[in-house]
Amino acid sequence: MATITFQTITKRYAGKPAVDAVTFEVPEGCTCMLVGTSGSGKTTLLRMVNRLIEPTSGEILIDGKNVLLENPIQLRRRIGYVIQQVGLFPHMTIDENVRVTAEIAGGWSKQRLAARVDELLELVGLPPAEFRKRFPRQLSGGQQQRVGLARALATDPAILLMDEPFGALDAITRTRMQDELLRIQRDVRKSILFVSHDIEEAFKLGDQIAVLSEGKLVQLGSPVELLAQPANDFKL
Repeated sequence: MATITFQTITKRYAGKPAVDAVTFEVPEGCTCMLVGTSGSGKTTLLRMVNRLIEPTSGEILIDGKNVLLENPIQLRRRIGYVIQQVGLFPHMTIDENVRVTAEIAGGWSKQRLAARVDELLELVGLPPAEFRKRFPRQLSGGQQQRVGLARALATDPAILLMDEPFGALDAITRTRMQDELLRIQRDVRKSILFVSHDIEEAFKLGDQIAVLSEGKLVQLGSPVELLAQPANDFKL
């Protein structure tokens, strides 16, 4: 687990702030939901953590260390990343798709990799004997998303970044994936930043919710705190 700290982090495009001097901290082992309307800066804030987007000013600290001073490639190898489009390699089996990040990171024996793939497929509810040798086209959308989550966990990262990972799923599958994530989080405890347009999803999954509007942090708190003491009448 790791603590993520945003210190007056700002990102400007053509002089206009997409993220505007945002400051808050995500405690270790916490699921922090980033919510707000389209264009509020949620995804921009998320992608600055693994430096897919470079901030204009401010600092992002992981356990007190400024990520902007790190090698971005090395940084990304320590952070799991799950997106809506999944991005599985169609010509690779499920086994190969899950192990690819660990193979790139290096230092894993073939035996350890095989055991890790089986462990992760079990964790996300896909029996290895049944799914290991399948290809992505042979899986449903929900099953593909589970493989994407397994791949993000392959190197046992302290941090998971999740950008609307369940947004393209039907309502029933989405609910199942939310329940699955809650179960996995109970088992492995990661620090999770999760972008969502869905306030019900945010209240279900989040230990902490950060509400963004026009690049600014409007409110930060637990689901109970946001329900009991909304900072203003801002609506998603």
